[in-house]
Amino acid sequence: MRIPVKTRVIGENDDISAVAEEFAGDKMQAGDILFISEKAVACSQKRAIPMDEIKPRGLAKFLCKFVYKSPYGIGLGIPETMEMALRECGVPRMLFAAFISAVGKLLGKRGWFYKVAGYRAESIDGPTPYTLPPYNKYVVLGPENPDKVAREVSERLGNRAAVVDINDLAGKILGVSDPAMNKNLLVAILKDNPLGQSGEQTPMGIIREVM
Repeated sequence: MRIPVKTRVIGENDDISAVAEEFAGDKMQAGDILFISEKAVACSQKRAIPMDEIKPRGLAKFLCKFVYKSPYGIGLGIPETMEMALRECGVPRMLFAAFISAVGKLLGKRGWFYKVAGYRAESIDGPTPYTLPPYNKYVVLGPENPDKVAREVSERLGNRAAVVDINDLAGKILGVSDPAMNKNLLVAILKDNPLGQSGEQTPMGIIREVM
């Protein structure tokens, strides 16, 4: 079973391990796994940047025009998110990704841009109307060192932990406290996005085996 854990809004002054202990610690049982959304981890790492602090360069304004506009999120389809991708991934890689994407479109193929740009670009979240405030006016980058974060949370709670990127389309396990943890199984358990995608304010949850 999956048990969503409601917390306060997590920000740059929070220690994610302490937040996990405060809101999930008394709910955990032996054998449980705590999973935490990558966005919550990133926000605690000062990797959420207000939109009005991002000044996109001309290249960002140009490249974002060629990004596929998904109905499920902004991605790199606005100058601010593209600017952060240029900073995260570097100009050469992003230009190469744009070139490969153009070739893909000529062949009727989508998704090549992100395959070349990599997860650091793919993980960037732009603001949407359904995003929990104040992050509906922020660009949030992917988390740093997710394995390390998972280990620190695990040490704090005494349970295994994982940092996950799960949405309504797909899922990835970014970090685990124990290398022996089965990432494919975790994705299968979480594939229906039990934490939700908008204002639920449940950035972490518990996986518990049902006997």
